[in-house]
Amino acid sequence: MRQTTPGTTGTSTGPTTPTSPPADAVRHRWWILAAIGIAQLMAVLDATVVNIALPSAQRDLGFSDGDRQWIVTAYSLCFGSLLLLGGRLADLFGRRAVFLIGVAGFAAASALAGAAGGFGLLVTGRALQGLFAALLAPAALSLLNTTFTDPRERAKAFGAYGAIAVSGGGIGLLLGGLLTEHLSWRWTLYVNLGFAALALAGGVAFLRRGAPADRPRLDLPGTVLVSAGLFGLVYGFSNAESHSWSSPLTWGFLTAGTVLLIAFARWQTRTAHPLLPPRVLLDRDRGASFLAIGLSGAGMFGVFLFLTYYLQGGLRFSPVQTGLAFLPMIGGLMVTAQFSTGILVPRLGPKAVVPLGMGLTAIAMVWLTGLDLDSGYAVAVLPPLLASGIGLGLVMPPAMAMATDRIGSDDAGVASAAVNTMQQIGGSIGTALLNTLAAEASADYLAAHGPGPVTAVRAQLHSYEVAYWWSAGFFVAGVLLTAALYRKGRTGKDADTPVAVPV
Repeated sequence: MRQTTPGTTGTSTGPTTPTSPPADAVRHRWWILAAIGIAQLMAVLDATVVNIALPSAQRDLGFSDGDRQWIVTAYSLCFGSLLLLGGRLADLFGRRAVFLIGVAGFAAASALAGAAGGFGLLVTGRALQGLFAALLAPAALSLLNTTFTDPRERAKAFGAYGAIAVSGGGIGLLLGGLLTEHLSWRWTLYVNLGFAALALAGGVAFLRRGAPADRPRLDLPGTVLVSAGLFGLVYGFSNAESHSWSSPLTWGFLTAGTVLLIAFARWQTRTAHPLLPPRVLLDRDRGASFLAIGLSGAGMFGVFLFLTYYLQGGLRFSPVQTGLAFLPMIGGLMVTAQFSTGILVPRLGPKAVVPLGMGLTAIAMVWLTGLDLDSGYAVAVLPPLLASGIGLGLVMPPAMAMATDRIGSDDAGVASAAVNTMQQIGGSIGTALLNTLAAEASADYLAAHGPGPVTAVRAQLHSYEVAYWWSAGFFVAGVLLTAALYRKGRTGKDADTPVAVPV
C-alpha cells in the first residue's frame, strides 16, 4: 500500500487531491460556477435541441431521411471521440485557455451551422460543434474540480453542475420546441451565441490566467488509439440505427473500436506519459462513479427519446407542450441534486445513495411500460417522470463529484474528460440499442397481428414498452454494480484526506 499526500502527482499509485485554488478564484468561485454551468448547458442541450428542429431543417434544405441522422451523428462522433484529447490539452495548456477557445469555437461553429444553405455545410458545422464541445466540457469540469475544494461548497457546486448535465437534454427539447415553433430551426443553433457570450464574459473576467508550471507530455500513440477507438464505437452504434446489426458498417466498426480501445488500455500501462493514467481509474469509488454515469447516460434516453415520441404521437402534444411536460422531471432532479450532494452523500456515503437512485429510476422505467392509448399525462406520465427525476438526482451529481474527487491538478482535465466520455458514449450506445430493439419489437408485433391502423399504433406502444424495459435493465445493472463497488462509509468527515488505495 502506498501513502499519498495532498498535491502528490507523477507516478503515484494512489489518489491525489487538487492543490488549493488561488485567492482570486476563491473570491469569485460562484461566478466561475455560473460561467462553467452556462457553457456546460450549451454543450449538453445541443445534443437534443436540434432534434425537434430536424423535420423543419429537412424541408428547408431538402436532404433525405437517410441523411437526416448525420445532423445528430456528426456532433456525437466528434464530441465522443475527442473528449480525452480535449481533457489532456486542458492539462497541457491551461484550463482557462482551452475553456475559452472551446466556448468561442462552439459559438462560431453554431453560427456556421445556423447559416447553412445546404446539407454539407450543416453537417460540417455540427461536427465542429462537437470538436469544440470536446474542448470546453472537460476543461469546465476540471475548473470546477480545482476551484471548489471545501467539502460543503464542493457538494453544492457539483449538485448544480450534475443537475445541468442531466437535465440539459430535457431543456434542449423544450427550447428546441419553442424556437422551432415561434422562430425558425436555425435559431436552435443561433441561440448558442447568447450562451457563449455569457460564458466567455464570465471566463475572461473571473478565471485565472496561466498554464501549468509542469506540463505533462502528450501521449500521441494513446491519443490516436483512443480517438479512433471511440470513433469506431460511436459510429458503429450510430449505424445500428439505420442499418442492421449484421451490417459490416455496424459490427465492423464496433469490432475495430473495441480492439483499438483494448490496445489503448494496454498501451497506457506501458508508456511513461499515459493519456489516461491508470491511477485515475484504479480506485473503487471512482470506477463505480464512471459506471454509474455511463449506465445512466444509456438508460435515461428511455425517458427523453421514447416518451417524446409518445407525447407527440400518442397524446398529440405540440413541441412546446412536449418540452413543458418534462419540466417537473427537471425540477425534481435539480432539487434532489442539491439534497443528495449536500446532505445524503456526506452523511450516508455514495454506497447508500447512488444505488437507491438507480433503483428508483428503474422503477420509473417499469412504471412507464404501462402507458396505453387512453393514458393521461397527469395520472400516467407525470408520476414516473417525477420519480425518474428524483432518481437521476441521486445518481448523477454524486457520481460526477466522486469521479473527480481527490484527483491531482495535473490529471484534473483528463479525469473530467473521462466523466464526459462515459456520459456521451453511454448515451450513444443507449440511443442506438434502444432504437434498434424498439424497431424490431414493432416489426415483430405487426408480423404477429397483421396490418391495420389500430395495429400500427399498438405496435408503436409495444416498441416503447420494450425500450422502457431495457432502459430499466440498465438501471438495475447500475444498482448491482454500484452497490458492489462503492466503499462503505461517509465522505464528509474525511473529504480532505486522501485515502491510500492498494493497486
